[in-house]
Amino acid sequence: MYEIINTILFLIAVIDPLGSVPVYLEATKQFDKKHQKRIAIRASIVAFLILLSFIILGQLVLEGMEVSLDAFQISGGVILFLFALTMIFGDGKPESEKHLITDYKHVTIFPVAIPSIASPGAIMAVVLMTDNHLYTIKQQATTTALVFVVILMTCLLLLAANKVKERVGEYGITVVSKVMGLILASYAVQSILSGLKDFFVVLQ
Repeated sequence: MYEIINTILFLIAVIDPLGSVPVYLEATKQFDKKHQKRIAIRASIVAFLILLSFIILGQLVLEGMEVSLDAFQISGGVILFLFALTMIFGDGKPESEKHLITDYKHVTIFPVAIPSIASPGAIMAVVLMTDNHLYTIKQQATTTALVFVVILMTCLLLLAANKVKERVGEYGITVVSKVMGLILASYAVQSILSGLKDFFVVLQ
């Protein structure tokens, strides 16, 4: 139970459901409520399918390229850390992703589904969390189910986006996004340290 709670909290940090609210509102401001709901649901489905494809195929592709687990852990940790820094010191996830909106006819895929929900950090995280060498099929299935739960939470937040923005405000959303970035940075450093430790053990 403790591990499940930790996994959910980490997934919430890396996917940052609340941070997707302003991006979604900006992307769908030209649509009526009916189309806004469709975009929220479809974007969530697309984001989950993207993450699921990386859970299933991500490691196979890396192993096919003969990338070691230690190298992947270190590089993945570095990428996650850099992504976390943009959340902490940058304009914040909402503001940076609002600028990606250039075509309001295709906002479901870009930027709502990717990179707002299925961000590079989220993609890297799910691959690391479902490593075939470290986790059993049951554990990977549990992680996949938890990814679905967090995506479902994100979808519900998007459906209630206007109310969320009224209650929390853009300032509140930015604060939450930065806190999530700090949590993500800690996980990234841990991943780098674990990769380095295992690498030097192999060399001995």
